[in-house]
Parts: sequence; structure tokens; C-alpha cells
Amino acid sequence: MTKQTRQTPQTPQQKNLAHLSVLISGASVAGPALALNLARLGARVTVVEKAPDLRGGGFAVDFRGHVHRTVLTSMGIWDEIHARQTHMGRQTVVDADGSPRVDLPAELMSGDVEIFRGDLAQIMHERTKGEVEYVFGDSIATLGEDADGVDVTFEKGAPRRFDLVVGADGLHSHTRRLVFGDESRYLRFFGHYVAAFDVPNHLGLDRTGRVYSEPGRAAVVGNYDGDPDRAGALLVFRSEELPYDRRDVTAVKRILAERFAGMGWELPAVLEALEEADDVYFDAIAQIHVDRLVKGRVVLLGDAGYGATMGGMGTGVAIVGAYVLAGELALAGGDFRVAFAEYESRIRDFAKGCQKISGNAGPFFAPPTERRIRSRDRMYRLLASRPLARFFKRMTEKAATGIKLREYPF
Repeated sequence: MTKQTRQTPQTPQQKNLAHLSVLISGASVAGPALALNLARLGARVTVVEKAPDLRGGGFAVDFRGHVHRTVLTSMGIWDEIHARQTHMGRQTVVDADGSPRVDLPAELMSGDVEIFRGDLAQIMHERTKGEVEYVFGDSIATLGEDADGVDVTFEKGAPRRFDLVVGADGLHSHTRRLVFGDESRYLRFFGHYVAAFDVPNHLGLDRTGRVYSEPGRAAVVGNYDGDPDRAGALLVFRSEELPYDRRDVTAVKRILAERFAGMGWELPAVLEALEEADDVYFDAIAQIHVDRLVKGRVVLLGDAGYGATMGGMGTGVAIVGAYVLAGELALAGGDFRVAFAEYESRIRDFAKGCQKISGNAGPFFAPPTERRIRSRDRMYRLLASRPLARFFKRMTEKAATGIKLREYPF
């Protein structure tokens, strides 16, 4: 009787995944987050990244609500994120002459804490590089699964064999294409494109931003790090789907110059800086919707499985997803069939709830008409007022807290 009624939900065997070898494709955010959690459980982890080294900079990403805080605290990086946060202040919607139309409070745009994506990746890399094998400048070429594991060939390195493979390589995941099929089956285009690049801080901004919109296009200039000489530009425009190669910087610059020609405010200076920019991010505002996150011993994590270009709290979802995936593997004692099924069932609705928000990113920045621009400004002026500020904060946290975390044996 004693044996039948005793509850042992977390045994030492369940906590130790030393018998498990895992290959993670991608070293942006989702990959290092999973590596950190799996390393805590003793798993043997390899992260392969096509870039030659860890990517710095990137967008500022934010966290909000108790779920994000619980996960980041458990991972041991909450305090370090706070120490390296942007301290971004208000962003102001302006007219063509620079006069303010409405202020967007910091908590609306930057959550409870905000950090550059590159800084977040570096924090997790520093925590794991002694226990996790990182292979930069390489990528998966082929995957061949059998009953006992996955044979992997690489573009450069020697073939290897792993128990599990995780695709954490972003919205345009190569791993997803190899295992689940072409990207065109899963990517939903939302009628807008976005670009980002560095510009001189000619407005003298100090951890603040300016947003200017004309029908169907918008420009944001912001200073996130207090550097008096440098700022970042974000361009958003409404468009039909365009044929282009996002890695062809010259072609991307040409598209942007054509789409923003004749725009007012500071756009002449922004476009001048674009001509000199070495690194230009450009992509469609889109989402990934897969039928399933799991196929055999391969599983998708983060943007590869449920990503959104912007506005969908993708970094927060990736961090939570990595925590849940590692935790379920721990509870299942490394039984990937059980763990992957639990991970998929627990993360899917949460990810979808966050994706719903991202569908508004394009129209928020670049409403299609002047009337819609004025309507947006009136709405945010109201929501930013003191009586509604607390209510609006709760609303912005609703999606971020839309999952009940299980107790995992970390």
C-alpha cells in the first residue's frame, strides 16, 4: 500500500539527462535558452550556428508579466538582464515638423524590462559555453532518422549522430525546411515589410524615440543605449508581396529608397544614412503557422515553429518554450515521445495568443490612411492617460501570461 500511494514526481533519474545528446540549430535566443536549460539537467548539448560568431546588436526585445519573470529567474539571468537593460523611455509620435502628437509610455513599448537581443544571447552564451559545445560558421546539410537516433551531416564539419535535433534557427528555419517542407507552406504574409539599420543620432535622442507615419509607411528613429552619436532607424511600409533576396543588401536599399522617396520629417537624412549602412535588416512582417511542431526526433522551437517578425513577443515565447521543452524532457526522463507531445500541447495555444498581437504591428506603425493615423493617435492618447494606464498594462501582459507553468525539476 505504501508503495502505491507514495508520490515521487521528481526522481533523481528524471533530473539527470546525461544519457541524452541534443543538437540545436541556431544560436540567436531560442537555441542558447534551450542549451542553458538542458545543460542544467546534464544533457550533452551541441549548438550549430551558420554565422561565424555570436551575433551582437539586433532589435531591443522586452519581457513582461509573471511568466517571463518566473522563467528568467529560474534560468538565473533575471538580474543580469536588468543590469544590461536599455532603460528606454517614452517614444513620441510626431508630425512632419517634429511637433509631438502623442506620447507612448515606456511600459507600452518596452515591457517590464528591455534588452538588446544580442546582449541577451551573449548572457546565455557566457552561462553555457563551458558546458555546451558551440559550432559557429556551419549548418546542417542533411538529417537521417532511424529508430535509435538522427544522423546529421554538416556543410563543413564531419557527420555526427544525436539522439534529438531541435530547429531553433528562426523564422526562415533551414531545419524546418529539411524536415517539415518548404517555407511557403507555413509563412503567412501580413501586407507589410520592415527594415532596420543604424543612423547618426542627429536628433540628439537619449533613450527616447520618435515615430512618424504617413499613409502606408512609417519611420521610427530611436536611441536605446544612450550613445550620443548613434541611433537606430526602423522603416515600415505597406505592400503587396515583393520578389527579392533579403541577403542582397544593394537590392534591399533600392527597394527602401523607392518606397520612402518624398516622405517628410527626417526621411531625407534617414535615407542618406541608409546609403552608407553596412548592415541592413529587411524582412516581411509575417508569421509561421505549422501543422505540428514535432516530427519523430526533430522538434521546432521559437520563431522556427511559431514565429512572428515583430510585435508578437517572439523572444518571450521562445524563452518560455525553451523552458517548457527542457522541463518536459526532464519529467519524462528523456523519453522524447512523451516530452515532445507535452511540449507541443502546452506551448501551442500560448504561442498563438502572442501571435495574435503581432498581426497589428504593420497597421500600428503604418496605418493605410490619414484618418486611420488620427484614429490610432486618439486611441493611444486615451490609453496612455493615467486612469487607463494600469488597465492597458494588464492588457499588454495578458498574452505574455497566457500559460500555466508546471513544476519542473531544474
